[in-house]
Amino acid sequence: MGNLIYRVGLLGFLITLLLSCNKVAEKPNVLLLYMDDLRPELACYGQEHIQSPNIDALAAKGVQFNNAYCNVAVCGASRASMLTGLRPTQHRFRDYKTFVQNDAAGVITLPQLFKQNGYTTISNGKIYHHLDDRMSDWDEVWRPYAFDENPEGLKPTDWWESLWRDYLNADNAGIYKATNRGPAFEKADVPDSAYIDGLMTQKVLKDLEKLKDTRQPFLLTAGFISPHLPFNAPARHWENYKRTEVNQPLNNKAAASEPEALRFASHELRQYTGIPPLDERLNDEMAISLIHGYYATVSYVDALIGQILLKLEELELDKNTIVVLVADHGFNLQEHGQWGKWTYHLTSTQVPLIIASPTINGNGNTQALVELVDLYPTLVELCQLDNAPEQLDGTSMLPLLKDHGLEGKDYVLINNRNAYTIKTLQYSYTELLSVNNNEVIARALYDHSLDSKEEVNVAEQAAYTHVVDRLHAILHSDFQYNIALEHDGLED
Repeated sequence: MGNLIYRVGLLGFLITLLLSCNKVAEKPNVLLLYMDDLRPELACYGQEHIQSPNIDALAAKGVQFNNAYCNVAVCGASRASMLTGLRPTQHRFRDYKTFVQNDAAGVITLPQLFKQNGYTTISNGKIYHHLDDRMSDWDEVWRPYAFDENPEGLKPTDWWESLWRDYLNADNAGIYKATNRGPAFEKADVPDSAYIDGLMTQKVLKDLEKLKDTRQPFLLTAGFISPHLPFNAPARHWENYKRTEVNQPLNNKAAASEPEALRFASHELRQYTGIPPLDERLNDEMAISLIHGYYATVSYVDALIGQILLKLEELELDKNTIVVLVADHGFNLQEHGQWGKWTYHLTSTQVPLIIASPTINGNGNTQALVELVDLYPTLVELCQLDNAPEQLDGTSMLPLLKDHGLEGKDYVLINNRNAYTIKTLQYSYTELLSVNNNEVIARALYDHSLDSKEEVNVAEQAAYTHVVDRLHAILHSDFQYNIALEHDGLED
């Protein structure tokens, strides 16, 4: 009898040990909430005029990075940079038209590495800028309307724009179909599921239910269009904000002493109906409407994120899922007289970044300076992925997740066209370089300890000569490869 008890006890111990080992060996899932044009104007970032309760709740559970920057402030190039872990150069990741498969054909991308490590990889919505870029990185690629032969009755040459220009008011849809333009914002009396981001969210909810029943870890993405132009959102989210309380920024004109060559025209906004040409300033009424619309789309996407996070909890997948919320870049809402991104100003380059991981004890904020190329090596470490490529330009943020008081990088590089910015915690220094010989055409320096709104360019002030000299030297030494006109046979 004693021998039987011993055997039963031994068997139970072995089963418990086996289950324990399986649990230890279990890879964490990753849910990537990838935002378009979202700047850190959120309640959790101290901007209490914005209603973003679900993103705020995620930040409270995870680690919020207060000094995170994109490496290039335009969609296609920024996404290519983040998903390859490579900074832009003179020869890769230059603009929104960027294809990873053209600019960096041989590299192992972040989703590709997850796939090679046995993860189910699903791209929902806008992840790579182009739907047909590196499709083999994923087990599944999906966007609303994308695989319809002729969605919404649009012409074959312009149907792909329906992936973001989604009008639900009949008059607006008619204008778009007739002119290939359309209003820059829309307030429609429709449910949250009606717009593209709502449709995408429904797909993500179904994916979570499906993935719950598999034994494979997953990399699941939710690529939101909002708050990208046009600022279209259900009416209830517009009504979160009183128009009389929506204000234009005080720094709505070019900074003092800013060189003309560094001022960028707001071309993207001019593609929409009712927007005046480049040489005309928007009137106050239109400016307020656009800012109101941006706020509405932020609250709209926040509500959708809430649905996804709730489903994650209901399925108990939150216990083993790392959630990352990040944006490809920011967006100017008339700051410096500019609308859109692709500028060197903070409003274009600073992004929200929140990482909530069940494998990390403790939550909070960090002031450490980080850049988007750091996300790739961070997820490699968090998920203990094998065979990480040597190409990565970034540095893992895992130490910062564990100790929020640690210092981050001394500086990061941001590239917009031929303007190159060195960002430190205190300063932002930009040089516009000649395309022929890399001579300095114009430069700007902002001291964020005194001028957080970047209203005065101090690059030519004698008191800052030593700062300009130091940051110039960093740009032309540490990042010589990135600004080089030729790479002497080196591959990007």
